[in-house]
Amino acid sequence: MRNAVPPGEAGERPEKTWVPTRALGRSVLLTGLLLVLGVALGRVDLVLLAAPFAIGAAIGLRRMPTSVPELTIDADEEHLVEGGHVQANVTVSNPDIIPYDLVVVRTRTSRWLKLEHADRPFAITVPSDGWAAVDLPGDALRWGRQEVGPAAARVAACGGLLACRPVVMPPRAVRVYPVTEPFNAIEAMPAAAGLVGNHRSRRMGEGGELAGVRPFAPGDRLRRIDWRVSLRTRDLHVASTLSDRDAEVLLLLDVLGEVGLSGGVAGSASVLDTTVRAAAAIAEHYLQRGDRVSLLEHGATARRLRPATGRRQYLRVLEWLLDVRPDPVEWDTDESVFGVHHVSSDALVMVLSPLIDPRAADMLAHLTQSGRYVVAVDTLPEGAAPAGTGPLSPLATRLWRLERENVLGRLREHGVPVVAWAGAGSLDLVLRDVARMAAAPRG
Repeated sequence: MRNAVPPGEAGERPEKTWVPTRALGRSVLLTGLLLVLGVALGRVDLVLLAAPFAIGAAIGLRRMPTSVPELTIDADEEHLVEGGHVQANVTVSNPDIIPYDLVVVRTRTSRWLKLEHADRPFAITVPSDGWAAVDLPGDALRWGRQEVGPAAARVAACGGLLACRPVVMPPRAVRVYPVTEPFNAIEAMPAAAGLVGNHRSRRMGEGGELAGVRPFAPGDRLRRIDWRVSLRTRDLHVASTLSDRDAEVLLLLDVLGEVGLSGGVAGSASVLDTTVRAAAAIAEHYLQRGDRVSLLEHGATARRLRPATGRRQYLRVLEWLLDVRPDPVEWDTDESVFGVHHVSSDALVMVLSPLIDPRAADMLAHLTQSGRYVVAVDTLPEGAAPAGTGPLSPLATRLWRLERENVLGRLREHGVPVVAWAGAGSLDLVLRDVARMAAAPRG
């Protein structure tokens, strides 16, 4: 972390950043006034009375600071998730040989970081060539890149006769990962197209799932010979198996708009909260099983994370999710940067969407018509309603809900399974239906 300098003072000398305080001004004014009166009135007592002020100022200014204080912001963000404890601190360093008599430190924080006493100033002292820190422990309330800072410090030295101009430190970003509810899906993948993995595919190969018994052919392994059938039929037969392969899971996040108010990890959840937490839970489940997971945003930017597997991919997924933002930009459907060519033909596409934008419904219909295996996960929170406080708001809300139900009905008519996100196990039934549809012969 680089050291902070007073804004606009980068080209000035260090001593220019130290300015006289009102205490020094009062001391000089009082000393001069007493000396003038003493000389004018011929009173030695007034001169003697001015002597302590002059001597005290001279002693205090005999050694002046030549460098500015250094301000840093630190925060422990290792494996920090929603609801977790965060330890932040603001450190003031004194590179000079003159001690700081008083340092007033104040900082601002994101409203999703509940740090103790972060809303009030702290007064500390810093010795010469030393440092002092202000601890700000607290809790992280919501996922995202939250900020600690900016922080500012005002320093007084030389007995309070000199003060440094305010030193401001830019904010420090803290990564808060979404909390993931344990998710489990027991159903097989509709299309497993990798080389190796844990899912039963529809192709014959070396695996652990029995597919049947067939006559022996050149190239078959001897350990695959089924001796009971061979002795009964008088011909060699082998047990054929289905190959075990991995699958690709594409998590398609609808970021066309935000609905609902976010209350943090312990409060109400908005559409983006539900979407990000569900995506993190689903990605963690399939990556632990050895599948390839990729992410894609349905918006104007169409951010994408390439498919991969392993723990490194899981960390990339969490990092990618931190930058999810609502993207309500209007664009023409014909000019959309999103297309079916972005989706692999063998991938299981899980679309996380509140299904309130017509463009999202059109996208789901196009994916289904192109032969992709699609599951729509409804992320609209319960009780969500369009904004409005007029007398006709209840009627508008009812019409809005009826229109949304019509959209869901049309999607189901097109063969798009829609299921509301309800945590662990909420996708088992719909994944079973998708697997059955994939196993059926295609026309």
